[in-house]
Amino acid sequence: MSSVMVHAQGAPSGVQEGAWLDVAALRADFPILDQRVNGWPLVYLDNAATTQKPESVLAALAGFYRADNANVHRGAHTLSQRATDAYEGARERVARFLNARSAEEVVFTRGTTEAINLVAQTWGLSRLQTGDVILLTEMEHHSNLVPWQLVAERTGARLVYLPVTGDDGALDEVHLGWLEDPRVRLFAFTHVSNTLGVINPAADWCARARRRGIVTVVDAAQSAGHLPVDVQSIGCDFLAFSGHKLCGPTGIGALYGRGELLEALPPWQGGGDMISHVEFESSEWNVIPQKFEAGTPHIAGAVGLHAALDYVDRIGRDRIARHDRALAEHACEALGRLAGIRLLGPATGRSGVVSFLFPDLHAHDLVTFLDQRGVALRGGHHCNQPLMRKLGVTSTARASFYFYNTPAEIQRLVDGVREARRFFAG
Repeated sequence: MSSVMVHAQGAPSGVQEGAWLDVAALRADFPILDQRVNGWPLVYLDNAATTQKPESVLAALAGFYRADNANVHRGAHTLSQRATDAYEGARERVARFLNARSAEEVVFTRGTTEAINLVAQTWGLSRLQTGDVILLTEMEHHSNLVPWQLVAERTGARLVYLPVTGDDGALDEVHLGWLEDPRVRLFAFTHVSNTLGVINPAADWCARARRRGIVTVVDAAQSAGHLPVDVQSIGCDFLAFSGHKLCGPTGIGALYGRGELLEALPPWQGGGDMISHVEFESSEWNVIPQKFEAGTPHIAGAVGLHAALDYVDRIGRDRIARHDRALAEHACEALGRLAGIRLLGPATGRSGVVSFLFPDLHAHDLVTFLDQRGVALRGGHHCNQPLMRKLGVTSTARASFYFYNTPAEIQRLVDGVREARRFFAG
C-alpha cells in the first residue's frame, strides 16, 4: 500500500485542516475504481452496501488458492498445516482488531447477519422466556430485527423499541429508562445506522445495561471499518461485523463474544469441527470458538479478511473516521442547497452515510439516472422498512463514503442530482 498522508488539499472551504486523506495514493491500490461506467469515470458511493478491495486483499486470496489451498484442522500434511496456520492467524488478527481478550472470543461467520442469528438462536432460545423483554431501536437493520422476532415468537418474549424522534435520527432518551426495567434481558442495537448515519453511544449504553445484568449485542457492520472499535472499551457482550464492508471478501465476518458467555452457550449447527467426540447416541462439543464453526469454513475469506484488516489499520481508523465525517458533512451542505430535498440524519457528527429524497422523484429513478452518469448510489429501503414507515417514506437515495472518495466526487453527485431534477421535471 502506498504511504498515507493526511492533508486538506482540494478540500472545500471551512473544512477542518487534517480532515482529508491522500486519496490519490490510496486509489492506486483499487483497480476497480479506475474504470468508466456508461462512458463516465466511476464514482463509487455505495460503500455502506459493500466496499471495494485493494490489491493486497486480491493478492492474499489468489496466493492462498495458488499455494496453500487445503482444509484446516484435520490434516497432517504440509498444505493443511499452512492453511490452518493462516486461518487461525486471521482469527488472532480479528481479536487484535477488536481488542478482544483472546482469539477464543472470535467466531468466524459469513457476516453480521449470521453472527446475530447465532446469538439469537443460542443465547436467545436458551435464556429467554415469556414475559422477558428484548430491547431494540427503531433504526435497526433487518439483520438485527428479524432474528429477534423469530426468537420472540418461539419464547414468548416481547420486543420493545427505542423510538426515533425525527429526521435527524435522534433517539428518545426518556425511553432509555427501559434499561432500568428488570424484564429487559437483552439490548441489541446498531453502532452506526446504515440509513441515518447516526453514531450511537455504544459504550454508554453497554455500561448502563451491564449495571442491570442486561446482555448487549452490538451490530458493528457500519462501524468496524470506519471507527476505532474496541470491545473492551465498549463493554459489550457480543459484537458482529462483516468483512466485505471494510475492504475484505464477501462471505466472511466475525462474532465477538465474551468468553464466559460463549462457553455457556449450546452449539448452533452440528457437523465437523464443532465436536470433540461422537457416539451413535450422543456427542461432546469442541472448545470455543470451534464449537460454533460447523463444517469447512471460508478459509480463503479469513485470509483475505486478515489482509483487509492490515490495510485498514495501516491507514488508521481514526483517520478514516475524520475523512468519512468530512465528506458526509460536505455532501449534506452541498445537497442541502438543492430545492425540495429532504436530508435524513444529524447535521454534524455523523458517519459517512447520507440519505436523501425528493417528494416528487422516486429514489430508484434518481439512482438509475445517476448510474447513467457513472455515479453508483443505493436506492430503496436499505433493509430499514420499519424505520422508513416511521419517517413517512418508502425509500431514499443513499450516498455512502469511504477513504477512497473525494470532494470532487461529491460535486459529481450534486451535479447529477441537479440534472436529474431538471430531467424529471420535464
